[in-house]
Amino acid sequence: MIQHQTNRITNFVTTLILLLGLSLTSTISAKPVPEDKKVPIDLRRTTLVVSDIDTSLEFYRDALGMTVIYDQPIISPHGASTEEAERVRRLVFLQANDDYIGVLGLLEYVKPKQPRVDLTDKAFNEGTSIMVFNTQELEQSFARARQVAGVVVVREPTPVKYPSYDGKGEISVTVSVLQDPDGFTVELNQLQDALD
Repeated sequence: MIQHQTNRITNFVTTLILLLGLSLTSTISAKPVPEDKKVPIDLRRTTLVVSDIDTSLEFYRDALGMTVIYDQPIISPHGASTEEAERVRRLVFLQANDDYIGVLGLLEYVKPKQPRVDLTDKAFNEGTSIMVFNTQELEQSFARARQVAGVVVVREPTPVKYPSYDGKGEISVTVSVLQDPDGFTVELNQLQDALD
Protein backbone atom coordinates (compact mmCIF):
# COMPACT_ATOMS: atom_id res chain seq x y z
CA MET A 1 0.00 0.00 0.00
CA ILE A 2 2.74 2.49 0.96
CA GLN A 3 4.82 1.48 -2.09
CA HIS A 4 1.77 2.00 -4.36
CA GLN A 5 1.24 5.51 -2.94
CA THR A 6 4.95 6.32 -3.29
CA ASN A 7 4.92 5.17 -6.93
CA ARG A 8 1.81 7.24 -7.62
CA ILE A 9 3.40 10.37 -6.11
CA THR A 10 6.64 9.75 -8.04
CA ASN A 11 4.69 9.32 -11.30
CA PHE A 12 2.71 12.50 -10.58
CA VAL A 13 5.85 14.57 -9.92
CA THR A 14 7.62 13.17 -13.01
CA THR A 15 4.59 13.92 -15.19
CA LEU A 16 4.29 17.41 -13.72
CA ILE A 17 7.94 18.23 -14.44
CA LEU A 18 7.64 16.92 -18.01
CA LEU A 19 4.47 18.89 -18.68
CA LEU A 20 5.91 22.04 -17.17
CA GLY A 21 8.93 21.71 -19.38
CA LEU A 22 6.73 21.29 -22.45
CA SER A 23 4.61 24.28 -21.45
CA LEU A 24 7.76 26.36 -21.05
CA THR A 25 8.85 25.42 -24.55
CA SER A 26 5.56 26.69 -25.98
CA THR A 27 5.92 29.90 -23.98
CA ILE A 28 9.39 30.65 -25.27
CA SER A 29 8.62 29.90 -28.90
CA ALA A 30 5.23 31.65 -28.96
CA LYS A 31 5.47 33.53 -32.24
CA PRO A 32 3.82 33.21 -35.64
CA VAL A 33 5.03 30.33 -37.77
CA PRO A 34 6.80 31.50 -40.94
CA GLU A 35 4.73 30.95 -44.11
CA ASP A 36 7.15 28.31 -45.44
CA LYS A 37 6.83 26.27 -42.19
CA LYS A 38 3.02 26.33 -41.86
CA VAL A 39 1.07 23.08 -41.77
CA PRO A 40 -2.46 22.75 -43.19
CA ILE A 41 -4.22 22.85 -39.82
CA ASP A 42 -4.87 25.26 -36.93
CA LEU A 43 -6.03 24.38 -33.42
CA ARG A 44 -8.79 26.97 -33.18
CA ARG A 45 -10.52 26.22 -29.92
CA THR A 46 -10.81 23.92 -26.92
CA THR A 47 -14.36 23.63 -25.58
CA LEU A 48 -15.05 22.58 -22.00
CA VAL A 49 -18.41 21.10 -21.05
CA VAL A 50 -19.21 22.84 -17.76
CA SER A 51 -21.96 22.63 -15.17
CA ASP A 52 -22.49 26.38 -14.72
CA ILE A 53 -21.14 28.86 -17.27
CA ASP A 54 -21.58 31.82 -14.94
CA THR A 55 -19.26 30.24 -12.37
CA SER A 56 -16.80 29.32 -15.15
CA LEU A 57 -16.87 32.94 -16.34
CA GLU A 58 -15.92 34.08 -12.85
CA PHE A 59 -12.78 31.97 -13.27
CA TYR A 60 -11.76 32.47 -16.91
CA ARG A 61 -13.10 35.99 -17.53
CA ASP A 62 -13.01 37.69 -14.14
CA ALA A 63 -10.03 36.00 -12.48
CA LEU A 64 -7.77 35.17 -15.45
CA GLY A 65 -8.79 38.15 -17.60
CA MET A 66 -10.01 36.48 -20.81
CA THR A 67 -12.50 38.38 -23.00
CA VAL A 68 -15.93 37.03 -24.02
CA ILE A 69 -16.31 37.16 -27.81
CA TYR A 70 -19.43 34.98 -28.20
CA ASP A 71 -22.33 34.12 -25.89
CA GLN A 72 -25.39 32.49 -27.43
CA PRO A 73 -28.05 29.89 -26.69
CA ILE A 74 -28.09 26.90 -29.04
CA ILE A 75 -31.62 25.55 -29.29
CA SER A 76 -32.72 22.27 -30.90
CA PRO A 77 -34.79 22.02 -32.98
CA HIS A 78 -33.75 25.35 -34.50
CA GLY A 79 -36.41 28.02 -34.08
CA ALA A 80 -38.17 26.36 -31.16
CA SER A 81 -38.80 28.29 -27.96
CA THR A 82 -36.75 27.30 -24.93
CA GLU A 83 -39.90 25.78 -23.41
CA GLU A 84 -40.62 23.66 -26.53
CA ALA A 85 -37.01 22.77 -27.31
CA GLU A 86 -35.65 19.28 -26.79
CA ARG A 87 -32.17 20.63 -26.10
CA VAL A 88 -30.95 24.01 -24.90
CA ARG A 89 -27.25 24.73 -24.57
CA ARG A 90 -25.35 27.92 -23.84
CA LEU A 91 -22.10 28.40 -25.70
CA VAL A 92 -19.50 31.02 -24.77
CA PHE A 93 -16.16 31.70 -26.46
CA LEU A 94 -13.34 33.54 -24.69
CA GLN A 95 -10.09 34.84 -26.12
CA ALA A 96 -6.75 35.83 -24.70
CA ASN A 97 -4.57 37.63 -27.26
CA ASP A 98 -5.85 36.04 -30.45
CA ASP A 99 -9.41 35.61 -31.76
CA TYR A 100 -8.60 32.85 -34.25
CA ILE A 101 -6.42 30.40 -32.33
CA GLY A 102 -6.26 29.60 -28.63
CA VAL A 103 -9.93 30.41 -28.08
CA LEU A 104 -11.60 28.73 -25.10
CA GLY A 105 -15.18 27.53 -25.42
CA LEU A 106 -17.55 26.89 -22.52
CA LEU A 107 -20.61 24.74 -23.18
CA GLU A 108 -23.40 24.27 -20.63
CA TYR A 109 -26.26 21.86 -21.20
CA VAL A 110 -29.23 23.79 -19.84
CA LYS A 111 -31.89 21.31 -21.01
CA PRO A 112 -31.59 18.45 -20.37
CA LYS A 113 -28.89 18.75 -17.71
CA GLN A 114 -25.98 16.37 -18.16
CA PRO A 115 -24.56 14.24 -15.33
CA ARG A 116 -21.43 15.78 -13.85
CA VAL A 117 -18.11 13.93 -14.13
CA ASP A 118 -16.13 14.16 -10.90
CA LEU A 119 -12.57 15.25 -11.74
CA THR A 120 -11.58 15.89 -8.11
CA ASP A 121 -7.99 14.72 -7.54
CA LYS A 122 -7.68 13.77 -11.23
CA ALA A 123 -5.15 16.47 -12.20
CA PHE A 124 -2.48 14.97 -14.48
CA ASN A 125 -4.27 11.62 -14.80
CA GLU A 126 -4.43 9.82 -18.14
CA GLY A 127 -7.51 10.91 -20.06
CA THR A 128 -7.51 14.40 -18.59
CA SER A 129 -6.06 17.57 -20.11
CA ILE A 130 -4.04 20.54 -18.91
CA MET A 131 -4.56 24.09 -20.15
CA VAL A 132 -1.48 26.29 -19.83
CA PHE A 133 -1.91 30.04 -19.43
CA ASN A 134 0.93 32.55 -19.27
CA THR A 135 0.47 35.86 -17.48
CA GLN A 136 2.54 38.82 -16.40
CA GLU A 137 0.29 39.17 -13.34
CA LEU A 138 0.51 35.75 -11.73
CA GLU A 139 0.18 36.92 -8.14
CA GLN A 140 -3.02 38.88 -8.79
CA SER A 141 -4.56 36.32 -11.19
CA PHE A 142 -3.83 33.41 -8.86
CA ALA A 143 -5.31 35.28 -5.87
CA ARG A 144 -8.52 36.00 -7.79
CA ALA A 145 -8.76 32.48 -9.25
CA ARG A 146 -8.42 30.66 -5.95
CA GLN A 147 -11.41 32.62 -4.57
CA VAL A 148 -13.86 31.33 -7.20
CA ALA A 149 -16.30 28.77 -5.78
CA GLY A 150 -15.21 25.19 -6.50
CA VAL A 151 -11.61 25.98 -7.47
CA VAL A 152 -8.98 23.61 -6.04
CA VAL A 153 -5.38 24.72 -5.61
CA VAL A 154 -3.09 21.88 -6.69
CA ARG A 155 0.15 23.87 -6.46
CA GLU A 156 0.83 27.34 -5.08
CA PRO A 157 3.02 29.60 -7.24
CA THR A 158 6.47 28.05 -7.07
CA PRO A 159 9.74 29.13 -8.69
CA VAL A 160 11.07 26.50 -11.09
CA LYS A 161 14.31 26.56 -13.10
CA TYR A 162 14.78 24.85 -16.46
CA PRO A 163 17.92 24.45 -18.57
CA SER A 164 18.15 27.14 -21.25
CA TYR A 165 18.03 26.16 -24.91
CA ASP A 166 21.80 26.44 -25.29
CA GLY A 167 22.31 24.37 -22.14
CA LYS A 168 24.60 27.00 -20.63
CA GLY A 169 22.14 28.75 -18.37
CA GLU A 170 18.74 28.52 -16.73
CA ILE A 171 15.27 29.86 -17.37
CA SER A 172 13.15 30.84 -14.37
CA VAL A 173 9.38 30.36 -14.35
CA THR A 174 6.89 30.72 -11.53
CA VAL A 175 4.44 27.83 -11.89
CA SER A 176 1.03 27.33 -10.29
CA VAL A 177 -1.65 24.67 -10.84
CA LEU A 178 -5.37 24.87 -10.11
CA GLN A 179 -8.48 22.90 -10.96
CA ASP A 180 -11.29 25.12 -12.25
CA PRO A 181 -14.87 24.87 -10.85
CA ASP A 182 -15.51 21.77 -13.00
CA GLY A 183 -12.18 20.10 -12.19
CA PHE A 184 -10.31 20.95 -15.40
CA THR A 185 -6.58 21.37 -14.73
CA VAL A 186 -5.13 24.82 -15.36
CA GLU A 187 -1.47 25.83 -15.18
CA LEU A 188 -1.09 29.54 -14.54
CA ASN A 189 2.53 30.50 -15.09
CA GLN A 190 4.78 33.57 -15.28
CA LEU A 191 8.10 33.64 -17.07
CA GLN A 192 10.69 35.39 -14.87
CA ASP A 193 13.61 35.70 -17.32
CA ALA A 194 13.76 37.93 -20.36
CA LEU A 195 14.45 35.80 -23.41
CA ASP A 196 16.16 36.76 -26.66
